[in-house]
Amino acid sequence: MAAISIAYVGGGSSRAAGTMASLFSKGDAFDGSRVVLIDQRADTLELVATIARKIAARQGLDITVETSTDQRAGLTGVDAVLTSFRPGGFEMRLADEQIPMRHGVIGQETQGPGGMMMAFRSVAAMKTILDDLDAVAPDAVIFNYTNPVNLVSQAITTHSDRTIWSMCEGPITFWPPILRTAGLDPDRAEVMMAGVNHNCWSTVHRYDGEDLIPRLAEGYAAVADDPTVDVWSKRLLHLAVAVGSVPSDYFRYYYFGEEAFREAQAGRLTRAGVLLEALPGYWQHYAEQAASDDPQLDPTRSRGGIHELELAIDVMSAYYNRTPGTDAPARLPVNLPNAGPGRPAALPGFDDDTVVEVWCEVDGDGVRPVPQEPLPHAVRGITQTLAEYQRLAADAAWDGTRADAVRALVSHPFVRNLHVAEELYDELAFANRDYLPERLLR
Repeated sequence: MAAISIAYVGGGSSRAAGTMASLFSKGDAFDGSRVVLIDQRADTLELVATIARKIAARQGLDITVETSTDQRAGLTGVDAVLTSFRPGGFEMRLADEQIPMRHGVIGQETQGPGGMMMAFRSVAAMKTILDDLDAVAPDAVIFNYTNPVNLVSQAITTHSDRTIWSMCEGPITFWPPILRTAGLDPDRAEVMMAGVNHNCWSTVHRYDGEDLIPRLAEGYAAVADDPTVDVWSKRLLHLAVAVGSVPSDYFRYYYFGEEAFREAQAGRLTRAGVLLEALPGYWQHYAEQAASDDPQLDPTRSRGGIHELELAIDVMSAYYNRTPGTDAPARLPVNLPNAGPGRPAALPGFDDDTVVEVWCEVDGDGVRPVPQEPLPHAVRGITQTLAEYQRLAADAAWDGTRADAVRALVSHPFVRNLHVAEELYDELAFANRDYLPERLLR
């Protein structure tokens, strides 16, 4: 079992307690390890650390939990860095969602203009982590959950030599609800999704060994006019049937954009507004559990449940615990460059250096994509467009100017109007001025 030193940047966040629960659920794989929780918020950091130490003790785990508000000190000598943080908090996410709406554009956390601004904040923070790692942990590997994970990974893999693997559960979680809407059992299906993060499609889709799409078509015909079935569930099922591929949930904003915009306008709160209302309750629950001799995290009162970042921990465990040639590699979805040293492009139709989300084998030799089927032609174009936007936005985040940012924004399907892109970007940049370098403000 791996006895390693792990830094968790974002260790005082509202999802950190659930992340530690995920780590401890696989505690035997990290026996003898040290975890350093790093965050600027000393009060929430100590709450999470207290809960974590008590859970580790209850489970009899030999895992040490430390804290640090000094990023470089906390990163010193670590083997692995788990990154999951949100510069600007949910307050800036609220701005990311609300400001685009005033310009007639969908405001969303990881997509379009809102996602680009989150990427700018996240990449700026990640660059400080890279500088610190170069100084105090030059061989550390980054396991990233900071959103938008594709833009963060694209920026880092393009502009640095640091190993970063980014994770998202989407390829595992997007498709089962669509099958259930069609009245099908996900356990009888084989679905493999690929693309770019939050914008992936099924490239393999079988049900009882046969093509899944005709079964989805039958299911859609049965529920299309049923008012008791959730409207968005029906829309995504309809989309799968229409294009012949099971979509990521986020394609609702692209193929049903007018509906999504109108419904967001009609809502009392955006998603960030809902979370801001819920946060005090999460922290009250964590405070109660920190004060308890036997902490028990309630999934309904914990941000994201109690198995947060589980996929990142699975990838980390496979990398540090599975011996090549002795142990079978784990098969997990990972975001990484399409091609790499000694391996050809994994996903046909995408540049070698484009960060793609594909299924991979993971062991002590690293992360290797398994053979991928090409995206169906009906959905390849929009995914390639989003991959090009990803590249432009990542470059702008790393060392670009306002002109580079506008160029990226107008390439995104949400915008497609230069005047709107310029006006929208300037308003977003002004709102984000405390988090952006001067080069992005002029």
